Amino acid sequence: MFENLIEILKANPRKIVYTEGHDARILESAARLKKGGFLTPVLVGNVEEVKANAAKGGFDIEGLEILDPLTYEGMDEMVETMVALRKGKMSAEDCRAALSKGNYFGTMLVKMGYADALLGGATYSTADTVRPALQLVKTKKGANLVSSCFIMVRGDEMLAMGDCAINIAYEDRLDKEGNVVLSAAAQLAEVAVETAKTAKVFGIEPKVAMLSYSTKGSGKGANVDLVRNATAIAKEAAPEFDIDGEMQFDAAVSPTVGQLKFPGSKVAGYANTFVFPEIQSGNIGYKIAQRLGGFAAYGPILQGLNAPINDLSRGCDAEEVYQMSIITAALA
Repeated sequence: MFENLIEILKANPRKIVYTEGHDARILESAARLKKGGFLTPVLVGNVEEVKANAAKGGFDIEGLEILDPLTYEGMDEMVETMVALRKGKMSAEDCRAALSKGNYFGTMLVKMGYADALLGGATYSTADTVRPALQLVKTKKGANLVSSCFIMVRGDEMLAMGDCAINIAYEDRLDKEGNVVLSAAAQLAEVAVETAKTAKVFGIEPKVAMLSYSTKGSGKGANVDLVRNATAIAKEAAPEFDIDGEMQFDAAVSPTVGQLKFPGSKVAGYANTFVFPEIQSGNIGYKIAQRLGGFAAYGPILQGLNAPINDLSRGCDAEEVYQMSIITAALA
């Protein structure tokens, strides 16, 4: 997988900004990318601190850009742009204070076209990475929410799983009069389509299973209705993808069980892209695959934004940073 992504980056040079340039794991990854020559890192942080930490770890970052929000020459323009983006929700003083932090500063570098992608979260929480992205980069045209996908790899086998990190649950969005403006099912359907698109980027020809405790009406209840309705919406929205449901996990992966419970389905028994009905089952599911199934988990890959911005686990190591850097930049 990574060989293919690196070839993409060699043909399409990209620049990635790291919001925590002082972190040893970031520095090790940046030095490795510098040596590889197929992706340009930009490090956010105090110049002397970043250089000192690099020297301490023996990481060669000579020649890489290090941008300090506190001394950045273009800060006035950045503040002005952010004030306009926030449309009265933040004053110039508020924006300047936010931009003194690496997460907001790095996100604005992407928004203003200085960098193509961003990777953060080595020390920031997921919320602190996603919030600036939603406020500044915002969702792409046609997207109603941000979701996430994990790419799971075991040998030559690749799977996609979403959403396992962002959306806690799906509830109808209402206007002030109580009218539904975006149903829960429409939100889950959007996650399904975006996850299929992400899977395709990584060379997976998506067969999308909309997971439930029910297979084709075997169970009843609001949760089953949610998945069944979302399946119908996703199929209509993206007829180019094989999407089916609702189905249990065994029906999704076992041809015998799948075709018995869901005869004639192109997905049942052959699924490689799994959409969970809420975050709890999604997070549990991908971690079972990772810890008991021997799959390497790459992500969370954020979906629905105008630019590739991804979140690291605070427990990540330098290898994960390197791999997520390649994945994030390739999405650009």
